[in-house]
Amino acid sequence: MNGSDIIFYLLAALTLVCAVLSVSTRQIFRAAIYLLFTLIGIAGIYFWLDYQFIAAVQIVVYVGGIVVLIIFSIFLTQQAGEKLPKQKIGRKIFSALAVFCGFGLTMLQVYQHDFIETENEAITTNVADIGRKMLSTNAEGYALPFEVVSMLLLAAMIGCIVIALKSKPETK
Repeated sequence: MNGSDIIFYLLAALTLVCAVLSVSTRQIFRAAIYLLFTLIGIAGIYFWLDYQFIAAVQIVVYVGGIVVLIIFSIFLTQQAGEKLPKQKIGRKIFSALAVFCGFGLTMLQVYQHDFIETENEAITTNVADIGRKMLSTNAEGYALPFEVVSMLLLAAMIGCIVIALKSKPETK
Protein backbone atom coordinates (compact mmCIF):
# COMPACT_ATOMS: atom_id res chain seq x y z
CA MET A 1 0.00 0.00 0.00
CA ASN A 2 1.43 3.36 -1.00
CA GLY A 3 0.68 6.93 0.05
CA SER A 4 -1.93 7.42 -2.66
CA ASP A 5 -3.93 4.45 -1.37
CA ILE A 6 -3.75 5.77 2.18
CA ILE A 7 -5.04 9.18 1.09
CA PHE A 8 -7.93 7.54 -0.77
CA TYR A 9 -8.89 5.37 2.19
CA LEU A 10 -8.75 8.34 4.56
CA LEU A 11 -10.96 10.44 2.28
CA ALA A 12 -13.38 7.54 1.77
CA ALA A 13 -13.54 6.90 5.52
CA LEU A 14 -14.17 10.60 6.23
CA THR A 15 -16.93 10.69 3.64
CA LEU A 16 -18.66 7.51 4.80
CA VAL A 17 -18.43 8.24 8.53
CA CYS A 18 -19.76 11.78 8.11
CA ALA A 19 -22.54 10.56 5.81
CA VAL A 20 -23.69 7.99 8.36
CA LEU A 21 -23.50 10.56 11.16
CA SER A 22 -25.44 13.05 9.04
CA VAL A 23 -28.43 10.77 8.65
CA SER A 24 -28.28 9.22 12.12
CA THR A 25 -27.96 12.25 14.40
CA ARG A 26 -31.06 13.80 15.88
CA GLN A 27 -29.64 17.32 16.17
CA ILE A 28 -30.38 19.24 12.99
CA PHE A 29 -27.38 21.58 13.16
CA ARG A 30 -24.97 18.67 13.62
CA ALA A 31 -26.58 16.90 10.66
CA ALA A 32 -25.88 19.96 8.50
CA ILE A 33 -22.25 20.10 9.67
CA TYR A 34 -21.77 16.38 9.00
CA LEU A 35 -23.26 16.94 5.52
CA LEU A 36 -20.70 19.71 5.02
CA PHE A 37 -17.81 17.38 5.84
CA THR A 38 -19.30 14.63 3.66
CA LEU A 39 -19.33 16.96 0.66
CA ILE A 40 -15.80 18.16 1.44
CA GLY A 41 -14.67 14.52 1.51
CA ILE A 42 -16.24 13.94 -1.89
CA ALA A 43 -14.44 17.03 -3.22
CA GLY A 44 -11.21 15.62 -1.80
CA ILE A 45 -11.78 12.39 -3.73
CA TYR A 46 -12.32 14.44 -6.90
CA PHE A 47 -9.03 16.25 -6.26
CA TRP A 48 -7.35 12.89 -5.66
CA LEU A 49 -8.71 11.64 -9.01
CA ASP A 50 -7.21 14.75 -10.66
CA TYR A 51 -10.60 16.30 -11.53
CA GLN A 52 -9.90 19.79 -10.22
CA PHE A 53 -12.83 21.45 -11.97
CA ILE A 54 -15.43 19.01 -10.61
CA ALA A 55 -13.89 19.34 -7.13
CA ALA A 56 -14.05 23.13 -7.35
CA VAL A 57 -17.68 22.97 -8.48
CA GLN A 58 -18.43 20.58 -5.60
CA ILE A 59 -16.97 23.01 -3.09
CA VAL A 60 -18.46 26.18 -4.59
CA VAL A 61 -21.96 24.92 -5.39
CA TYR A 62 -22.67 22.34 -2.71
CA VAL A 63 -20.43 23.28 0.21
CA GLY A 64 -20.43 27.01 -0.40
CA GLY A 65 -23.98 27.34 -1.62
CA ILE A 66 -26.43 24.66 -0.59
CA VAL A 67 -25.00 23.72 2.83
CA VAL A 68 -24.50 27.36 3.83
CA LEU A 69 -28.13 28.07 2.86
CA ILE A 70 -29.25 25.10 4.95
CA ILE A 71 -27.25 26.32 7.95
CA PHE A 72 -28.58 29.89 7.56
CA SER A 73 -32.15 28.64 7.37
CA ILE A 74 -31.61 26.60 10.54
CA PHE A 75 -30.32 29.67 12.36
CA LEU A 76 -33.01 31.97 10.99
CA THR A 77 -35.80 29.67 12.16
CA GLN A 78 -34.29 29.42 15.66
CA GLN A 79 -34.11 25.62 15.51
CA ALA A 80 -30.35 25.19 15.88
CA GLY A 81 -30.51 23.47 19.26
CA GLU A 82 -33.65 21.43 18.76
CA LYS A 83 -33.63 17.69 18.28
CA LEU A 84 -35.40 15.97 15.45
CA PRO A 85 -38.18 13.55 16.45
CA LYS A 86 -37.15 9.97 17.10
CA GLN A 87 -37.94 7.72 14.15
CA LYS A 88 -40.12 4.63 14.43
CA ILE A 89 -38.43 1.23 14.23
CA GLY A 90 -40.31 0.36 11.02
CA ARG A 91 -38.83 3.38 9.28
CA LYS A 92 -35.34 2.44 10.44
CA ILE A 93 -35.74 -1.10 9.14
CA PHE A 94 -37.08 0.16 5.80
CA SER A 95 -34.13 2.59 5.53
CA ALA A 96 -31.60 -0.16 6.21
CA LEU A 97 -33.32 -2.40 3.67
CA ALA A 98 -33.20 0.39 1.06
CA VAL A 99 -29.48 0.91 1.74
CA PHE A 100 -28.70 -2.78 1.31
CA CYS A 101 -30.81 -3.01 -1.86
CA GLY A 102 -29.03 0.02 -3.32
CA PHE A 103 -25.65 -1.42 -2.42
CA GLY A 104 -26.63 -4.77 -3.94
CA LEU A 105 -27.81 -3.16 -7.18
CA THR A 106 -24.58 -1.16 -7.40
CA MET A 107 -22.45 -4.27 -6.93
CA LEU A 108 -24.57 -6.12 -9.49
CA GLN A 109 -23.89 -3.39 -12.05
CA VAL A 110 -20.17 -3.33 -11.27
CA TYR A 111 -19.71 -7.07 -11.62
CA GLN A 112 -21.94 -7.52 -14.68
CA HIS A 113 -20.57 -4.61 -16.69
CA ASP A 114 -18.03 -5.55 -19.33
CA PHE A 115 -15.37 -2.89 -19.56
CA ILE A 116 -14.10 -2.78 -23.12
CA GLU A 117 -10.63 -1.47 -23.72
CA THR A 118 -10.39 0.85 -26.69
CA GLU A 119 -7.42 2.00 -28.66
CA ASN A 120 -8.57 5.62 -28.56
CA GLU A 121 -6.59 7.97 -26.37
CA ALA A 122 -8.25 9.43 -23.31
CA ILE A 123 -9.61 12.93 -23.71
CA THR A 124 -7.68 15.38 -21.59
CA THR A 125 -9.72 18.12 -20.01
CA ASN A 126 -8.68 21.45 -18.68
CA VAL A 127 -10.65 24.29 -17.19
CA ALA A 128 -10.35 26.50 -20.30
CA ASP A 129 -11.96 23.86 -22.53
CA ILE A 130 -14.73 23.27 -20.00
CA GLY A 131 -15.38 27.01 -19.76
CA ARG A 132 -15.60 27.39 -23.53
CA LYS A 133 -18.04 24.45 -23.72
CA MET A 134 -20.21 25.69 -20.85
CA LEU A 135 -20.57 29.25 -22.09
CA SER A 136 -20.78 28.49 -25.81
CA THR A 137 -24.13 29.34 -27.37
CA ASN A 138 -23.86 26.97 -30.34
CA ALA A 139 -25.38 23.49 -30.44
CA GLU A 140 -22.41 21.93 -28.64
CA GLY A 141 -22.48 24.39 -25.73
CA TYR A 142 -23.94 24.03 -22.28
CA ALA A 143 -25.19 27.56 -21.66
CA LEU A 144 -28.76 26.35 -21.03
CA PRO A 145 -27.86 23.77 -18.32
CA PHE A 146 -25.59 26.39 -16.76
CA GLU A 147 -28.57 28.75 -16.49
CA VAL A 148 -30.77 25.95 -15.14
CA VAL A 149 -28.29 25.39 -12.30
CA SER A 150 -28.37 29.11 -11.50
CA MET A 151 -32.18 28.93 -11.35
CA LEU A 152 -31.88 25.97 -8.93
CA LEU A 153 -29.69 28.04 -6.62
CA LEU A 154 -32.12 30.96 -6.87
CA ALA A 155 -35.03 28.66 -5.97
CA ALA A 156 -33.07 27.32 -2.97
CA MET A 157 -32.38 30.86 -1.78
CA ILE A 158 -36.03 31.88 -2.15
CA GLY A 159 -37.08 28.74 -0.27
CA CYS A 160 -34.73 29.62 2.59
CA ILE A 161 -36.17 33.13 2.75
CA VAL A 162 -39.74 31.78 2.83
CA ILE A 163 -38.83 29.33 5.61
CA ALA A 164 -37.11 32.09 7.57
CA LEU A 165 -40.09 34.47 7.31
CA LYS A 166 -42.57 31.97 8.71
CA SER A 167 -43.20 32.74 12.34
CA LYS A 168 -43.35 30.06 14.99
CA PRO A 169 -46.85 29.34 16.32
CA GLU A 170 -47.42 30.82 19.73
CA THR A 171 -48.01 28.40 22.57
CA LYS A 172 -50.53 29.24 25.26
